[in-house]
Parts: sequence; structure tokens; C-alpha cells
Amino acid sequence: MGYFPFFMDIKGKKCLIAGGGKIALHKLKKLVPYEPSVKIVASEISAEFERFISEKDVSGYDICVRNRAFVSSDITGMDFVIAACDDRNVNAAIGRLCKEAGIPVNVVDSREESSFIFPALVKAGKLDIGISTEGASPEVAAAVRSQIASLIPANMEEILVYLNSLRPLAKETIADDSRRAAFLKDTARTCMDQNAVFDEQETRRRLEAYSSNELDTGKDNGRVVLVGAGCGSHDLITIKGLRAIRCANVLVYDDLIDKSLLEHASERCELIYVGKRCGRHSMTQEQINALLVNKAREGGLVVRLKGGDPFVFGRGMEEMETLRRERIHADYIPGVTSCIAVPAMAGIPVTHREVSRSFYVVTGHTASGALGEDIDFQILARLDGTLVFLMGLAQLAQIAKELVRAGKDTVTPVAVVHGNFDGTTVTVRGTLADIAERAAAAKIPAPAVIVVGKVVEIIQ
Repeated sequence: MGYFPFFMDIKGKKCLIAGGGKIALHKLKKLVPYEPSVKIVASEISAEFERFISEKDVSGYDICVRNRAFVSSDITGMDFVIAACDDRNVNAAIGRLCKEAGIPVNVVDSREESSFIFPALVKAGKLDIGISTEGASPEVAAAVRSQIASLIPANMEEILVYLNSLRPLAKETIADDSRRAAFLKDTARTCMDQNAVFDEQETRRRLEAYSSNELDTGKDNGRVVLVGAGCGSHDLITIKGLRAIRCANVLVYDDLIDKSLLEHASERCELIYVGKRCGRHSMTQEQINALLVNKAREGGLVVRLKGGDPFVFGRGMEEMETLRRERIHADYIPGVTSCIAVPAMAGIPVTHREVSRSFYVVTGHTASGALGEDIDFQILARLDGTLVFLMGLAQLAQIAKELVRAGKDTVTPVAVVHGNFDGTTVTVRGTLADIAERAAAAKIPAPAVIVVGKVVEIIQ
């Protein structure tokens, strides 16, 4: 059987809910925002049910409760019925009566006895999304609902009210049909991207700009968002970051991301690879900066997707400063950084009470690929906390040597951890005396995080 997802106006429609327990309440909560006239019949009404219908936000709705057993005449005049009693036999009887009378009925936990089913619902103001598996797995529908809900801007209700109010204004102000459509489309996308609406002054300015024959709508600058993709598995990205990817017109991405994140980009999105790894650069940093500026000037949303966090040795601020100099709006969405997460996935906390009360993050190489001459190993060797080196696998032997030369004990524990995109890790443990040899023997792949300190000895 196939269920077509009709969207019907049920405001004022007469609905019968037979049952006063948890399931009946769940159905009622789904219906209340759509304002039907609800009659509830049940021998027992749960305390939770009574509390809900007495709440201030619900008291204004047309809800009538009859504390008695169901009788066949209860379905008379009803537009639809929900059989949600604790007794399955009563539910089945209600289903038969409704089908004989031609009244749509939902019998809980019985697809065969129902003429319609309840979808998993997402509602945000005027946005309504229904998800159904045709009864095959309500759990799957609920899981998909949760994923969709997480991607909807928090201010969606306000955004939709605002966009709805623009339609008559646009019709009055913008005579050209194509320009009016472009205005409404552009405004909707911008509000979604920014999770906000324009004030009255900016709304009027945009209306006047689109009504002018001199406006070249393709020349307005877009905006750029620097998004941290997290480290390792794709599901470590933030919900806000994932939402940005799905809204992107252009996606500029690096090597150190889980490529499955690209599957979330829309079909219209332009994907541009600018990877830089181990001296092999598809683009220089200056070329990447120029690319972001040029793409932003074409309009729309440009997402700069970077592994880990853009501001942790990711040159994110260099890109941000370039965009600001060019007067292009730029935002930042943080990501899970490898200096904490990768060791943790291997069971190594960077801090632990009475073991390490601080940690220090150091870059393992400079732009030239060599160990930075400005790293003061004398200071690092005296620190009691955990030392974390990023991008330093090629310089591991030199890092260990310099720390020992500066006074760090040769038996100081060290771990080298590589994080895979499936959430697993490859870890080599040793000391400053032998870690370089152990890592080379294990052929641990780059990139890897180097952890120096007592926390390495903590085994989960």
C-alpha cells in the first residue's frame, strides 16, 4: 500500500481520540498546533494527560473530554478518528466502525486496521514536514525527523512570517516579474543562511534596489563562512557546520576532511579542491585567498571547509583578514580540533587531575616544512603539562632530540596518534628516547598528533 502525503487544513475539523493514556496524548500533542476540534473519550485519563490539557498554552483550543467508555455513537459527525485505547480489541472495533461509516481512522500500532497513518512531524511556524515509512519502522521515521529538525534554523518561524509579509510588498514595489522572483528567492536564501531577518530599513533598501532597472543582481557580494570539519569521522562536524555545507553555493575544501561530507552539498553547489599536504599544494595560500574573494563576488554562500578547526594552525585568520579587507562578509563556525580529539580517541586525555593540569599546542613545522626556529624548547622542557605537537611527524626525531637537549628526561612518555575517518586510531607509544624509531617501524601515517607527557601512560 502507498500513502500519499496530503497536507490538509484540519482547523475546526471534528476529531475523536479514544483513549487517555500516553499514546493518545502523543497523538493529541501532534494535532493541537493545527487547531482541530477534539473530543476525547476514555474511561481513565492519565495525570499527565490532564496536566497537558489544563496548560495555559492549550486551554484556548477546542478540546472536550468525556471520562467514560467509548460508545459507537461517538464517531457520529466526526471528520477523522484516532483509536488509542489500551485495549486492542476496542481499537479494532473502532477501526471497523469507522471504515463502515467511511470515516478516516488511525488505529495505533495497526497499519492494517488504519485508513491513514501518522507521520513523524517537524513543525516550525508555517514549515511542516511529514516523514513516513508506510508503517514499516516508526523508529526510522523518528530518526530522520530528528536529523531534519537539527538542520532547520532556530528562527525559522520568524523567517517564514517575515518572508510571507514580503510578498505583497514586493508585488507593489517591483513591477518586473523576474526581478520580483529574484528578490524573493535571494531574500529567502539569505535569511536561511544567516538565521535572521532584515530590519525595516534594510528591507526597504533591498526592495528599492531590485525595483531599479540599474541593479545588476549578479554583482552583489555573497558571504563566506569558514567551517571547521572536525577531525576524523564525518559525524564530528557541528550541526551548524553541516547546515552551512547544505546551503553552500560554492564549497572550497582541503585534504584533511572526511570526503563523505561533500555528499551533503546540493547538486547546484560548485566543489573546489584546494588541498595542501606534505609540500604538495594544488594552490598557494594567496591563490586560495583570491579564490574566496572572487567566488564571494559572484554572489551566494561560499563555504571554506577546513579540517579540524580553522583557527588552530589552519590559516583561518589569514583568509578572514583578506575577506574583511575586501569588504566581504565572513563568518566562522568552529570545529573539533585534532589536538584534543585525536589523543582522546586513542584513550589519552590531554589533561587529568594530579597528572597534568595544563596542555600546550605547538606546530610541528613552518610554512617551509621545517621545524620552526622560534620554538623555545628550553621553555617547553620545563613545563609540567602535556605537550601536543601538530603536523610534526616528519620532524619527530628532531622534536624528541631538542626536548632531551633542553633537559626533558629521556624516559618521558610519548605517543604518536593517527586518526582515521572511520573513528579508529593508529597509536604508537614510547619515550623520548625511542619514539622516533618506534613510529618509523610501525609506519604510522601522516597526519599524526604527537603527545608528550605523563598522560600517555593513562590506559583506558
